[in-house]
Amino acid sequence: MRRSAAPPTLEDVAVRAGVSRATVSRVINNQPRVSPETAAVVLAAAAELGYTPNAAARSLVTRRTGAVAVVLSEPESMIFDDPFFAAVVRTACHELARHQQQMALLLAHRPEQAERVERFLRAGHVDGVLMFSPHRDDPLPDQVRRLPMPVVFGGRPWLPEDGLHIVDADNLGGAELATRHLVGRGRGNTVTITGPLDHRAAVDRLEGWRQVTGADEAAVRLRSAEGDFTRYGGERAMTELLARVPDLDGVFAASDHMAVGALAALRRAGRAVPRDVSVVSFDDHPSIAASAQPALTAVRQDPTGMVAEMVADLHALLDGEALAPHCRFLPTTLTKRASA
Repeated sequence: MRRSAAPPTLEDVAVRAGVSRATVSRVINNQPRVSPETAAVVLAAAAELGYTPNAAARSLVTRRTGAVAVVLSEPESMIFDDPFFAAVVRTACHELARHQQQMALLLAHRPEQAERVERFLRAGHVDGVLMFSPHRDDPLPDQVRRLPMPVVFGGRPWLPEDGLHIVDADNLGGAELATRHLVGRGRGNTVTITGPLDHRAAVDRLEGWRQVTGADEAAVRLRSAEGDFTRYGGERAMTELLARVPDLDGVFAASDHMAVGALAALRRAGRAVPRDVSVVSFDDHPSIAASAQPALTAVRQDPTGMVAEMVADLHALLDGEALAPHCRFLPTTLTKRASA
């Protein structure tokens, strides 16, 4: 039987390029102290020979695993069914692949899952963490931020923000946009369907509605109902609000899914949209907002842009750049459609 040729080694590349093995190692592992001209010669020799770095050996040199953890603290059903989280996972996979890194998707909704995630991260299986959607009583964000590796949060965690790197949508500003639009349409008796209030995004969206309406604490209790970012939660909350505020004429729902549920409850109550009640949602996912009946006026956030910024921040930290801690808010916009 004919044996296949042995794969080329670092020594083979060094001979072809006319440099030392140590120089080839520095080039392959993106280490300093190699001139651009020499690096170009080495890379050309590696390509000519078909040299592929050994991942295990390379990790010993660089102290890198080549993997990044994406941690999501939501139920599996929401992660795989909700368009926002689908966009987060898809974009993270794409952006990390551009940096030649593997994505490790870690789900940490239940306590036993969070414990496994912490053990996995402490074992050093990844180079850094992108952490999304932390809830108020979740201990994992505080545990993760203490690990000796870079962490970037998607959405503000329930932690002191000093020393953290955070990228978030402008949830408060987006809610203000939505509510001002309702008021501008002559809707003076607006209510809001919030997300779960152990989530910072839901709290910020409620606060944006409150600031525009000027609602005091009693009015907030009367004119808001807590949902769970699902269609069923929106329908249930809308039914509660119709009972409490029967003459309501405007609704700000903190997600597209909840707004679709609100439309169903309004139809059942004989309230026409937008003739009797105007509705504005948050997210503006095309598969939901644009296809609702009627199509939803919606505040648009950009999960793709958020994840891209997070990956850029993480790689700056991995590369040793002096990236100052920050909470960067990405702008939101209003898309006007038939519901308002």
